[in-house]
Amino acid sequence: MNPAWSVIFFTTLAGAAQGMVVTLALSKLAGLPLGPGFVAGVLLIALAMLLASLAASTLHLGHPERAWRAVLMWRTSWLSREVIVLPAFIAAVTLWWWMVRSGQGSSRWLMIACIALAALLWLCTAMIYACLRFIQEWAHGLTLVNYVLIGLASGCTLLAALAGWRHEAAYLSLLAPWALGLTLAAWATRTLALQRNAGLKPKSTLQSATGIRHPLLRQHSMGMSAGAFNTREFMHGMGLAVLQRVRWALHGLGFALPALLLAAAIGTGAQALLAAAVLAQAVGLLAERWFFFAQARHPQNLYYQVVA
Repeated sequence: MNPAWSVIFFTTLAGAAQGMVVTLALSKLAGLPLGPGFVAGVLLIALAMLLASLAASTLHLGHPERAWRAVLMWRTSWLSREVIVLPAFIAAVTLWWWMVRSGQGSSRWLMIACIALAALLWLCTAMIYACLRFIQEWAHGLTLVNYVLIGLASGCTLLAALAGWRHEAAYLSLLAPWALGLTLAAWATRTLALQRNAGLKPKSTLQSATGIRHPLLRQHSMGMSAGAFNTREFMHGMGLAVLQRVRWALHGLGFALPALLLAAAIGTGAQALLAAAVLAQAVGLLAERWFFFAQARHPQNLYYQVVA
């Protein structure tokens, strides 16, 4: 598939914001003493990330003014459900921020609602891809697991960096190990998914794609003089060397380096290492999400394999 940067930024930013809100809500529900100024600041940053991700998602649309029509197919479309759940989640986070900002504190039921909406948003986003049975690289349970764990890991790491910046020392001592554990868990499940996908055998063949049943079949032309929607949207056009570099980037910058920096921050207490972990992880997760789309092989590429 040809990765769309708008979708890459949307899923990465929104996932980190969800992870940050869920971690903060669980912390408050557990009774951890957090200052209202810190809570309001975190929620405001999460809102900015969610709104930025929403704006990025519209760049993928040919007619953004018609985006509202996406909700009409909510009974059968996971994309429609995502379009409904995302604004609901943004509204819940906004209400929580307003309550804290106005001195009313944090409502227990509102925090539970934020956790539930974040989980539902992860489900909708992941199922947009996992429900496509003809794309084997996405159609498995680890797609949802990875969306959740990567979102929690990146959100928790960012929250730890913010806690260090705002001198929430007691909270930071808990967050940093959580961020490390979530990063390692996300790395393990993403590695499992990559290993699974590497061993897949295509269910379709050139014969089934073209409808020609001859045992010896070779394509010499794509049947047109120029590219088309199919050749632009479902083929990334990158060589194996580029894919290998991106794969190393997602492992190194997305998981390995942040884990090392978090472990070092836990051992030394150096808060600058937390900021470095956030930056490295942000770049690495963009590479991870790009590879998630690029690794998917659409069956139609068999028909256009000369330009694939």
